[in-house]
Amino acid sequence: MQCVLQCGAPEEGGGSPFSLPALREGLQGAACPLLHPPSMASPMRSLLADLDRYVQAFRLFLERSTEHQSMQEFVERRLQDVIASIGNGKSAINVLSVGGGAGEMDLQILSKIRARYPGVTINNDVIEPSAEQISKYKEHVAQASNLENIKFTWHKETAHEYESRMNAEKKTKKWDFIHMIQMLYYVKDIPATIRYFHSLLEPQAKLLIILVSGKSGWETLWKKYGSSFPLEDLCSYVSSADLLRMLDSAGMKYQLYELPSHMDITSCFIEGDKDGELLLDFLTETLDFAKAAPPELKLQLMEELRKPGCSEIRDGKVFFNNNLDVIVIEP
Repeated sequence: MQCVLQCGAPEEGGGSPFSLPALREGLQGAACPLLHPPSMASPMRSLLADLDRYVQAFRLFLERSTEHQSMQEFVERRLQDVIASIGNGKSAINVLSVGGGAGEMDLQILSKIRARYPGVTINNDVIEPSAEQISKYKEHVAQASNLENIKFTWHKETAHEYESRMNAEKKTKKWDFIHMIQMLYYVKDIPATIRYFHSLLEPQAKLLIILVSGKSGWETLWKKYGSSFPLEDLCSYVSSADLLRMLDSAGMKYQLYELPSHMDITSCFIEGDKDGELLLDFLTETLDFAKAAPPELKLQLMEELRKPGCSEIRDGKVFFNNNLDVIVIEP
């Protein structure tokens, strides 16, 4: 699924579904365990067993979906409200990007913070397990303009490794803004991770999380069929609905912003269409789903994809509901 494995970002934009460099590194990291060999009992294998095909499917997803546009629109129109008071009275603002990928979304966020607090030093720390993604992030910083007063520090580690290191060093650094964009799917213990980073917030700070919506087609598809897909314990499905239940039970205060997004999956219904088969792989996280899936599962899933719970049919095209939610948590 689009959201199961989104740890770092490809060239097209940060904080989006996983890229090949992030995967090559991430599959060796604590947050993304090594792939298990496929079960002999099932002919279906994880899409991540073939990283080149995964990247093909991912790029097609970006091309056919409005995910990045939705995030960018949020940053342009709504982020200013979120960051309105994080730097009040401060000579320096500390920002922590958890799973920052190649940094495109990070740089957009930083430009908004810089515009809101002109002349103030911004210390931007990035937690990212992929050396290749960090290298791309540094390239983007080198190419960007208007980054005066912003200092970058990269930590090649997972969120869990960062927490463990800070605890071992008996350090507790506080932050004015922390963001985790499309990365909680990789975290083993989500409530504990949220509690830890929430504990690092300054009194006026915010913790921003972007996840697939509990009202999206992903929710419908994966709650119903996820147990049939070969995830191989690599990652877990979690939506904003799951996160909100965690926050409510912990008594945390938050604001919710909905980001409408869709993906054109019309080609999935054209027998033998190569793009359609790639998108089916992406939707199910299954390698060659069209060929490997049991006929009954494939039939049921194709019917499900057409239903209102997953998609909308307009002008003869099928648009999968790819809605996202932004959750902004108070200190």
